[in-house]
Formats: sequence, C-alpha cells, structure tokens
Amino acid sequence: MSITAERKQELIKEFATVEGDTGSPEVQVAILTERINNLTEHLKGHKKDFHSRRGLLSMVGQRRRLLDYAKKKGQGRYEALISRLGLRR
Repeated sequence: MSITAERKQELIKEFATVEGDTGSPEVQVAILTERINNLTEHLKGHKKDFHSRRGLLSMVGQRRRLLDYAKKKGQGRYEALISRLGLRR
C-alpha cells in the first residue's frame, strides 16, 4: 500500500522545481497521487476495508486542496502538473 523510499525519491527528482525541493505543491501532489493509486489497487481486492477507504478519501481531499493552491499560485504550473500526472479537471 505504501510507496518505497526509492520510488519517493524518483518522484521528488521528477517533479522538483529546484534541486532539493521536497515541499513544493508539485512534489506533494505527485507523492499523494502515487499513494492514492496504490491504495485504490488495494481496495479493488479488499472491498470491505473501510478504514483504508477513509484514509483514501482523506488523501484525495488533501490532494484537491494542494491542487487548488497550485492553481492559485500559477495557472500554467497547475495545468502542467495535472497533464503530467494524468488527472482530470
């Protein structure tokens, strides 16, 4: 369900705006998207795992708030981010 440290470092390198950037909205959204995708796959096989489902909904809401923040900071950054991640909206 969780992402490995190596995968997290790959995401940080790929989405960082500057060297050593771990806190930008782009990096945070990319990591959350990876976790959401992993948890979605888990829930396909474990349909009655309501505790994990609650965590998933929490992560989706957090990602939505980060995307709203990125959109407020710069429309171009937001559009580039959602196209790279393959998100709708």
